[in-house]
Amino acid sequence: MRADRLVAVLLLLQQRGRVTAREVADELEISERTARRDLEALGLAGIPVYSQPGRGGGWRLVGGARTDLSGLTAAEARALFLVAGPASGGAPAVRSALRKLVGALPEPFRVEAQSAAASLHVDNVAWGRASDATVPAFLDPLQQAVIDGVQVQLGYVARDGRSSSRTVHPLGVVAKGPSWYLVAGTDRGQRTFRVDRVTDVVRTDLPAARPDGFDLAEEWRAIAESIDRGGTSIEVRAVADPERIEILRWILGSRLDVGGPGPGGVEVVIRGHSSRSIAGELAGLGGWLHVTSPEEVRHELADVGQQLHDLYGADRTS
Repeated sequence: MRADRLVAVLLLLQQRGRVTAREVADELEISERTARRDLEALGLAGIPVYSQPGRGGGWRLVGGARTDLSGLTAAEARALFLVAGPASGGAPAVRSALRKLVGALPEPFRVEAQSAAASLHVDNVAWGRASDATVPAFLDPLQQAVIDGVQVQLGYVARDGRSSSRTVHPLGVVAKGPSWYLVAGTDRGQRTFRVDRVTDVVRTDLPAARPDGFDLAEEWRAIAESIDRGGTSIEVRAVADPERIEILRWILGSRLDVGGPGPGGVEVVIRGHSSRSIAGELAGLGGWLHVTSPEEVRHELADVGQQLHDLYGADRTS
């Protein structure tokens, strides 16, 4: 028996007040016998539904009872618990709300939702790094300001330690790994603020100006790409071993652009912060790629190689 079909029958009862087995069968394109079996199953599941025989009879919800699902199908319930369930790392308020929702689910698909919640665990900490699960102090008021669409007076400490206060138009809050960011409009245009650097949030009575067609996900993609590219000042061109491309993607992420095939391998471009730092990084890849430019990076690589040889070369011959 399909749990999502039971939800459809229940919603049909809510909408019409009274239904017959024939009406359910016609609406859901099932047999009348199956429709009657589904209606009986709702009663067995604890839904207050009863049948009234005779002319003008049918099936009704006792006392006009309603479910809080309001259109939520079994598949949607499973998806909701999968991505935001107790094991997924959701906020305590989300987990509390889902526990209440479990109680509202009819028995036939309550177990499925609970199983979905227990089937996933999200660990946002990269291997080899310490966990920092601290929620920034001003995350909740900033989220509420976004929801309410009001400007806030923001206290903030910049990367260089300087403190400032400004009025901003909150547009959205984004989680990037363990860090939270506020995307907001300011008198100098749109800006991004780390929430853990916020020192104060004071709501105002002024409405926040939201750009027409603003899409937080799309905007964040543009911001992230700009940060990735803006934080690198040098581009290295190289020819990579085709069999190592996927692992290079994993190591270098968005700093790697893969081109077409060239003499000896696949042409790639790698962005870095300085000649010295990127040479040290690429030296660890050994013969996986051959740097063709710029010359200063090639020289740095040669220096790193010579230093390593001087340090460890004698050990190989002893």
